[in-house]
Amino acid sequence: MKKVLLLLISSILFINGAYAKSIEDELREFSKREYPNDSRMQQYTYKKQISAYNYIIQVKDSEVKDIAYRAYPYDYAMQKYTYDKQTAAKRYMSLVKDKELIDFSIRQYPFDYAMQKYTFDKQTSAKSYMGSVLNKNAKSQSVRKYPYDYAMQKYTYEKLAF
Repeated sequence: MKKVLLLLISSILFINGAYAKSIEDELREFSKREYPNDSRMQQYTYKKQISAYNYIIQVKDSEVKDIAYRAYPYDYAMQKYTYDKQTAAKRYMSLVKDKELIDFSIRQYPFDYAMQKYTFDKQTSAKSYMGSVLNKNAKSQSVRKYPYDYAMQKYTYEKLAF
């Protein structure tokens, strides 16, 4: 029993060590591809990638982690950046209250929280603008043409009214 346990533990340690080495090698190769003629930038990029890799393997939100991985499968620094941006946008979208604009934003970008946030903010601004316009005829035409998209209503209104 002790031999089996010892063999199992040593196998796990060997596999983990081999995997860690392959990640280091992968990141060195990545750095060399990015900066083939600049060893200082290779070293900088390598350190940045290692740091980002260590961050990414510990993140909690697997849905957002998948978004970041799909966007940048070989670049851990960009995965980290994307993860942080998407996580902040996801948190923001969980706090906003306008259901109509939330639903619109999700329909437009179902798998991208950053774009949902951008769309939500743009729609919120345009909705406010459309609530304050004076030319009722231009407003009516704009709403008829784009009943659910306040940004396009605003764009159309401005073309008609000015």
